[in-house]
Amino acid sequence: MKVSDGYWMNKVGYNVHWASQIYEIKVDERSVTVYASANYISNKGMTLGGPVLTVTFTSTLENSIKVRIEHFSGVAPKKPSYTLYDDGSFKPVINRLSGGGWELISGKTSVRIGCEKKKWDISYYYCGRLLTESGWRTTSIIEEEQWHRRNTEAEQSHERFFARSDNGGNIYIREMLGLSVGEYIYGFGEKFTAFVKNGQTVDVWNNDGGTCSEQSYKSVPFYVSSRSYGVFVNNTDRVSFEVGSENVSHTAFSVQGESLEYFIFGGDTIAGVIERYTALTGRPALPPPWSFGLWLSTSFTTDYDERTVASFIDEMKRRDIPLDVFHFDCFWMKEFQWCGFEWDGEKFPEPKAMISRLKAKGLRICVWVNPYIGQRSAAFAECAEKGYFLKNRDGSVFQCDMWQPGMAVVDFTNEDARKWFAGRILELAELGVDAVKTDFGERIPTDVIYSDDSDPYCMHNYYSFLYNKTVFEALEAAKGRGNACLFARSATSGCQQFPVHWGGDCFSSYKSMWETLRGGLSLCMSGFGFFSHDIGGFESTGTPDLYKRWTAFGLMSTHSRYHGNSSYRVPWHFDEESCDVARHFVKLKGRLMPYLWANAVKAHLTGVPMMRAMAVDFGYDRNVLTVDTQYMLGDSLLVAPVFSEDGECSFYLPYCGVWTDIQTGETLIGGRWYTKRYDYFGMPLYAKPGSVVVYGEYDGSADYDYLNGMRIVVYGLEEGMTAEASVYDSSRNQRADIRAVHRGDCIELTVTGTNKPFTAESSQGTDIVVIN
Repeated sequence: MKVSDGYWMNKVGYNVHWASQIYEIKVDERSVTVYASANYISNKGMTLGGPVLTVTFTSTLENSIKVRIEHFSGVAPKKPSYTLYDDGSFKPVINRLSGGGWELISGKTSVRIGCEKKKWDISYYYCGRLLTESGWRTTSIIEEEQWHRRNTEAEQSHERFFARSDNGGNIYIREMLGLSVGEYIYGFGEKFTAFVKNGQTVDVWNNDGGTCSEQSYKSVPFYVSSRSYGVFVNNTDRVSFEVGSENVSHTAFSVQGESLEYFIFGGDTIAGVIERYTALTGRPALPPPWSFGLWLSTSFTTDYDERTVASFIDEMKRRDIPLDVFHFDCFWMKEFQWCGFEWDGEKFPEPKAMISRLKAKGLRICVWVNPYIGQRSAAFAECAEKGYFLKNRDGSVFQCDMWQPGMAVVDFTNEDARKWFAGRILELAELGVDAVKTDFGERIPTDVIYSDDSDPYCMHNYYSFLYNKTVFEALEAAKGRGNACLFARSATSGCQQFPVHWGGDCFSSYKSMWETLRGGLSLCMSGFGFFSHDIGGFESTGTPDLYKRWTAFGLMSTHSRYHGNSSYRVPWHFDEESCDVARHFVKLKGRLMPYLWANAVKAHLTGVPMMRAMAVDFGYDRNVLTVDTQYMLGDSLLVAPVFSEDGECSFYLPYCGVWTDIQTGETLIGGRWYTKRYDYFGMPLYAKPGSVVVYGEYDGSADYDYLNGMRIVVYGLEEGMTAEASVYDSSRNQRADIRAVHRGDCIELTVTGTNKPFTAESSQGTDIVVIN
């Protein structure tokens, strides 16, 4: 929130009390507590009145500093709160500094606190390197003297669903952390605005705003810096960030209430920071191998039945375009009855038999759900009678006409409602459904009552966590661990544990394709391991040219789905070449599955996303810090989608050796920008120097034996360098270890853990010598 009028003054209606003096410090074995006065106190008479902030520094996880700022400590904490995976056995090191201050050390990350009776002076370090600091006119209490209300009846009605975060209080706690020269800030969840967030105001508040606005389906109060540190604000309510947009040399963040808690994570790289953040908030589950294949959808408002669905599936097979998943969007249910969980009997008179017939074709099945239930469905009466819906303040059921006439919203804080919803998911699983698209969950009202008395403002974002957790755990119960998969739209911190997430409603244009990538890169910077999007765009129907370019982008993402709004997205509806392009990239991705699956396992174990911005891996190269038109797909592959009708694409190869186009074999020196023109079967797809990529014997499904017929390719391995890779089976067991060492005029290759035959080659043509 912006409260300043320039640097020296505040806007009318706001009083700001800055932490000015470290008046007293208390130390115990786990924490340092600072009492900070808002004025410099030179005698005891000056202690009579005026706010004092209590700021506690501790660490509950190695390489993280936990900071809690309190005004009135007697105010009970609001619920809900994020689930954090603290390390109860971890104990920081606390030292007295020679100058009289204190230092709290957590692994290689530390905070230094100034002396008593001195000005407010806090700084954070990693291996002795300054990360950021808090000093004069940074940490503060803000009093809002006049906060505004909407007065008209229409605006009040509108407010009930399109809710803002204003719980009626007039106290805010704000922190401001310094920005260094040349520093860039990323993250905050799925943000479609400029990838580098410097100069932006970011509100962490979920909304269904599409990909062409500053609103977000997935809002996360976490950001990372190009200086390899991250900040997580532990608050499920609205968090307002000013990234150099109010005080241009600071990132400010504020929350409404009497306390603010945040964590600072240090790391050698951005990847190390994300690893620490996901250790605290949860690592992504590992989606099943088949989910990495191609998904085909009925689309949103199209008319379809089993005959339509079967015709699409059969034609894909006839055209030799491998398909792993077929998705039924919302009209598997009858109109006006979403989400009642009942199949439209006119269109699908025998759903169980139909699903069996489709699965006999080798497919997995996904269906659409959402947490809103229209009053014409049978489920509405049941849920209303049992008290499963959010309620108005007078105890009546909250209803609106936004998505379905008279729809109500499931209350996931009600344990019985949660069990009911999970039970309907289990019924779908018993029919043979393998995955669930969890749509919506963003525009959650705040003028309501939850069954467990949760603060409705704190629930607005957190609702997405309970919703997706309920569905994911139901699928795990039905399918077993490692076999559950969502296609989720709404999210907040912690939702990375329930993959996969897709980018929401984008238009069918190159601009929107770029928006989608920016949103995905920001989401992955926020700890989400896997990302997908609607190939070809959701709204409208794009040109065959766009469809083919987006197909390449979509198949070189972790998860790949054809989906749209009012038209079918099967490739032959665009042109014949679209079928050829789809076939080409589906099979390319299929052959890459041993490599992709190994990187998926790594994302699951470490929290470092598969699909990530260049700054995550190459932060030492300043050329990559603002790049948002390309990304790394796993550790070794650079992908740059083509965003133009003429096929021209500019891309940057980081400085680290010679990069190799895995399709053409062309090699280019790193540390340079290149501009090239590509046909529809090409795109910049380069292997990082000094890497090993394992290709598989793809048989038409992404779920196959990755050790059978392995083709091991060593890329750009220079004299004296070593490269390694691993291959996992579909159960996440490490089955093969590969090690390549360039010695003299040959590359020595060692493969352990498997006796299956394989082939090996070097991109440079260097002889490969297999060492037993």
